[in-house]
Amino acid sequence: MNRKTLVLPVVVGLLAPVLAGCGGSDSGSGGDAIVVGTTDQYIATEDGPAPLDPAFAYDTGTWNVLRQVVQTLMYVPRGGGQPMPDAASECVFTDRSNESYRCTLREGLKFSNGDPITSEDVKFSIKRVLDIKDPSGIAGLLANIDTMETDGDSRIIFHLKTPDATFPYKLTTPPAGIVNPKDYQAKKLREGFELSGSGPYTLKAEVKDNKVVKAAFTRNPTYKGAVKLQSDKVELRPFKDADTMGKALNSGGIDVMTRAMSPEQVQDLIENPDDDIQLTEMPGLEIRYLGFDTEAPGVKEKAVRQAMAYTIDRGQLINKVYGAMAEPLYSLIPSTVATHTNPFFNKYGDADVSKAAALLTAANVTTPVKLTLNYTTDHYGSATAKEFETLRDQLNASKLFDIDIKGAEWATFRPNEIKGEYAVYGMGWFPDFPDPDNYIDPFLGKDSFLRTPYDNRKLRDDLIPKSRKEADRSAAAKTFGEIQDIVAEDVPVLPLWQGKQYVASRSDIAGVEWAVNSSAELHLWELRRGTGS
Repeated sequence: MNRKTLVLPVVVGLLAPVLAGCGGSDSGSGGDAIVVGTTDQYIATEDGPAPLDPAFAYDTGTWNVLRQVVQTLMYVPRGGGQPMPDAASECVFTDRSNESYRCTLREGLKFSNGDPITSEDVKFSIKRVLDIKDPSGIAGLLANIDTMETDGDSRIIFHLKTPDATFPYKLTTPPAGIVNPKDYQAKKLREGFELSGSGPYTLKAEVKDNKVVKAAFTRNPTYKGAVKLQSDKVELRPFKDADTMGKALNSGGIDVMTRAMSPEQVQDLIENPDDDIQLTEMPGLEIRYLGFDTEAPGVKEKAVRQAMAYTIDRGQLINKVYGAMAEPLYSLIPSTVATHTNPFFNKYGDADVSKAAALLTAANVTTPVKLTLNYTTDHYGSATAKEFETLRDQLNASKLFDIDIKGAEWATFRPNEIKGEYAVYGMGWFPDFPDPDNYIDPFLGKDSFLRTPYDNRKLRDDLIPKSRKEADRSAAAKTFGEIQDIVAEDVPVLPLWQGKQYVASRSDIAGVEWAVNSSAELHLWELRRGTGS
């Protein structure tokens, strides 16, 4: 029979893990590799010649490759909760203000080539990310580090510019990964698809036309860390679309189908169970939104952005495109994350065209406002085009807008967005770590992921730093409430929906419920052949 595993959503950022882990084993399974499909693409281009470099990569798909190979001091354990040591044996704040953080490395830690890892390697790796400061915005995650000092070969102390209770989470992310100075230059990206580290697996990438067609992961015999490998070999295979990936699953060509399944595939598996396929539903922290270049002529006037917020009907959008895979979102912070409020609903509701018209009239904005909505055709799944067709039709039906839409592959879309070539663009976000801060600072902070010209100093210099001082994240709820209200007033971004996650797999594959967490991180070491947990 078809088995559907339902993991109920939890409020993150406040709670300890609510899911109990099943016992792991160091032995791992031998035999044929477990093959995992994805629609993520790994491409080397002129604008992105080093797609797998931790100092460059800032998208979920690439991070899911890095996490298998590049080890971090800390990691987020099964089921979520507070970060735990991985390459470190211990990490602690050494002061009450959360400004000094000390980590001690595990004994005998080595890179996959056998070179010993020292605290100087950790310092080199993180300083390298900060020095390169790639336009992707990746360095912003670590920008609060003021200085680093090493104490012997095994201890490193991070001195922060301002208090930051979220810093342990930041040390779980790939830009904080430890790389070998023999393989990585201090101030230059490592081009191509070579990737090495001290993580659970080593990588061999099969490349054709500057694109990865297969990523083969093999157990790293030198790995010392917290995770327990269930399989010695796992492969990640990119597919051009969800339909092609689904056919490979049905034929047995792959064992697991991850992001991004199409809404139609999910609905079909729910309504027409297959004895050979299991569908696993799990909590998701993905959000989708429209971003704005707030200096671009078409949307520089705040009233235009606010009128779009009045006009868009999230419910209709979801019913028409995503169905059970999404729900409306009225804040940058998802409803399943602590401190969430609904400021966009409270201020704009859904599809109130009369108020949008009155607002534009009061601001002396000539209608219809002509704009192009830009989106990526290959990064967030096959439904993205239909989503933007629906947004276009909603806005145009109001007679207040004259909207065109334009799609581009991610390899072109993302560099163009960074360069500020789009006035309005659609993006998705999977959190770097499950804390409300990671839905705020990357969009609104000094070194924003979006590279947006929007700069609200109260947010940047007061509210964001204030929110980070609270070790008890619930104590920051009032501050995050103020932040969300300002975003709803200024509309530098316009949240649309948050998603659920589904993974389909062959019935002989176990560990699927642990292999993808709420942040869409792939933990391939959790997969194995067999049944049971």
